[in-house]
Formats: sequence, C-alpha cells, structure tokens
Amino acid sequence: MKKGLNFLFVAVVFSLMICSVVPVKAQCAMCSATVETSSQDGSNKVNGLNSGIMYLLAAPYIAVAVVGYIWYKKYRRKNVEINMRGGEKLNLN
Repeated sequence: MKKGLNFLFVAVVFSLMICSVVPVKAQCAMCSATVETSSQDGSNKVNGLNSGIMYLLAAPYIAVAVVGYIWYKKYRRKNVEINMRGGEKLNLN
C-alpha cells in the first residue's frame, strides 16, 4: 500500500513537471541584448553561443556515460551459473 502511494505521488509530481511549461530567460540581459543585435547584424556570435550551450549540455551526459561504462565493465559478473529445474544450466556471459 505504501509503495503504491509513493509511486502515485512520484507519478503525479513528474506529470505536473512535464505539463507545466513556463518560458524562462536563461541569459542575463546583457547577453540577450548582445545576441539579438548580433543576429540582426549577421554576425556569427550566435553560432558560437549555441555551440557553447551544446558543449555545456553534452558534458554531463558524456561523463555519466563514461562512469557507467567503467562501472559495468568492472563489476559485471562473468560465468555465472544458474541451476534451473530439470537439470538445465544457464550461463550468463
């Protein structure tokens, strides 16, 4: 009962987070003004800013992927035998 209630609570909170979309200004006023004027003038500062944002966005995902791969390679079990009914053996490699 308690697990079901906890799951329901998490599901409700997660769905509220997904459904509530609020536009956010993630740049300071100075950066926003510079990007707007540069994009109107035809400068490629906007491309550099977008590349920097993508770099900062990708870095944590790459770090987590590397740590996960190292953990998987280091701690996975090799040659585990599971005795099943009927005398069959199952090897997990």
